[in-house]
Amino acid sequence: MRKQLVLVGAGGFGREVAWQLGQINDLSQTYDILGFVDDSPETGGKVLNGLPVVGDTDWLLRYPGEISAVICVGSSKSRKTIAEKLGANPQIEFPNVIASDVRYSDTVRLGKGCVICLSNIWTVNITAGDFVVAGVDCSVGHDAVIGDCVTLHPSVNVSGNVNIGPCTEIGTGTNIIQGKKIGGYCVIGAGSVVIRDIPEKCTAVGVPAEPIKFHF
Repeated sequence: MRKQLVLVGAGGFGREVAWQLGQINDLSQTYDILGFVDDSPETGGKVLNGLPVVGDTDWLLRYPGEISAVICVGSSKSRKTIAEKLGANPQIEFPNVIASDVRYSDTVRLGKGCVICLSNIWTVNITAGDFVVAGVDCSVGHDAVIGDCVTLHPSVNVSGNVNIGPCTEIGTGTNIIQGKKIGGYCVIGAGSVVIRDIPEKCTAVGVPAEPIKFHF
């Protein structure tokens, strides 16, 4: 029996995940996709890529039965806020969505609610927390540790033994060399190269990446 599922977030990333879920269903009829859930008034009643916007997060919070939800929001902090809100309904399940062509070993450990997009390669002995997002064409090396609600934007390369703290966003095309630690609640600018540890709660950019401001 297929599980009923909604996608939380009707923006571009939500539509990308819907397409990838369709590919998963083509291989094995896993989900009955009801549509999108979005808090933006502009999306109410719309049909996007063939799927309706069925309600907002308050509607989902009141949903009377069991349902699966995938939080399709690129912002780490926003995803964390939504996850905390929806967690008040124990009948909402947060499955991991792993695209059909992702390559990963059986020693990869994911929390709940993760989205791993097309063309990712995750090697061995990797641990990721809850609600992690890895965009298209990312790679994660051996023994990496990725905290809750981390976002790897497209084409990020994470080398072995890297540790990324919670709610950090790694910009498109960033490379992180082996063994480095990036603190929580950071933003690493697109195209950066991380060759030394990055402290928490900062924005870092450049080649090599250096903090340019801190978030207090």
